[in-house]
Amino acid sequence: MRREQDRTPVHSELRTFTTLDAVRGDLLDVYAEVRAPLLHLPNYAITAFGERLDRHGAEPGFAAVLAYADGQPIGYAYANTIEHGDRYWQRTTAPPADQYTQQPAIALKEIGVRPAWRGTGSARRIHDELLRARDEPYVTLMVNKAAGDGKVHAVYRSWGYADIGQSQPSPTSPLLTVMIRATR
Repeated sequence: MRREQDRTPVHSELRTFTTLDAVRGDLLDVYAEVRAPLLHLPNYAITAFGERLDRHGAEPGFAAVLAYADGQPIGYAYANTIEHGDRYWQRTTAPPADQYTQQPAIALKEIGVRPAWRGTGSARRIHDELLRARDEPYVTLMVNKAAGDGKVHAVYRSWGYADIGQSQPSPTSPLLTVMIRATR
């Protein structure tokens, strides 16, 4: 398998959305392909994702970036703002350092790229575009360390994220590693 930086970038158009209505269908379509091997698990089922997506889309600071190639969505990332005392931080063990929680942060809730476009730099372009216009000083995400046999966690480390704790957001969710980095 070639690494992301070893493949030729695909031409895609990045579009940013601050409301869910216009892109909900595209997000569900890409998610279904990205997570296809896991859709039988309750936490990864399309209905569970749809419920999370609707909840996140209604939260403060929601933004989504989708990449399109030939008019078709090929990848996405979405996030929203979390404040001091947010349930995101309350579920994180060990409690994160005050420098991360005393001011608003951006929580990257999902990122995914269709298999045919993996390794093209698309995920990084989407990620960076999502952060480009944000004012929050830190961005945090949760990752399953087992995803991609550890490769997903390694990619986030290569993007500057560091482990700061663990979280299990729901009873059906695996134990996730909480990671953080500066937005710039």
